[in-house]
Amino acid sequence: MIFAAGLGTRLKPLTDTKPKALIPVGGETLLGRTIGRLMSFGYQDFVVNVHHFAKDIEAFVAEQDYAKLVRFSDETEMLLETGGGLKKAAPLFDPNEPILIHNVDILDNVDYNWFANQHQADEDAVLLVSRRQTKRYLLFDNGMRLMGWINKETGEIKSPFPWLREAELTIDDQLNVRAAANSSLFTLHSSLHAFAFSGIHSFSPRLFPLMDRFPDKFSIIDFYLSVCHRSHIVGLVKDDLQMIDVGKLDSLQAAEAFVNEH
Repeated sequence: MIFAAGLGTRLKPLTDTKPKALIPVGGETLLGRTIGRLMSFGYQDFVVNVHHFAKDIEAFVAEQDYAKLVRFSDETEMLLETGGGLKKAAPLFDPNEPILIHNVDILDNVDYNWFANQHQADEDAVLLVSRRQTKRYLLFDNGMRLMGWINKETGEIKSPFPWLREAELTIDDQLNVRAAANSSLFTLHSSLHAFAFSGIHSFSPRLFPLMDRFPDKFSIIDFYLSVCHRSHIVGLVKDDLQMIDVGKLDSLQAAEAFVNEH
């Protein structure tokens, strides 16, 4: 699934007349570049959600050689965010195969054959992460099972585990998780590790029933954080991850350089 329904507000004024998915980088649209790269790894079935300039995206795909490989999930009535968008598209997927989820505005150096092979049969979701510096981190235990989320600047913690929500944690420049002296509950549990999420993940359709209690609109990360205590959601570290988020005007030049190098 390629998330392409965003408004692209950070790319204004370019997105005043076209959707972010159709912004050109290196002479090719972001959507076309994403589909083409995934096809090079053998992917032949795509679901693209649409909202902003939805008809333009559909018309663009209709003119491509891969048009028959693409189905659309229509969110024109309401933008559903990442979790809601995936939930609405559920009937379009094979219930027996993991779903690769990719944002349309991400350029990366991931080998998707390698990534697909990392999703083990007993894992409900695999989140590609790295040691990139950011404000918000996912927290994993020693076995790389998802435990929670932290905002480095505010100290806010999200987790289904009460002992973790009640802890006072900080993340240092080396991305080590440290607990305050009075976080006694934290000391009773294994250490945690902080990693930045890439926006790339592999999702097992087994998780769809757990979305039934969620509203139409919600974040996929909030979903993962609400069910990680009863689902096998893991992080996969790629130390040599190179990634450009083409979300702002000043990132377009870096994106052009990235595609020229790859």
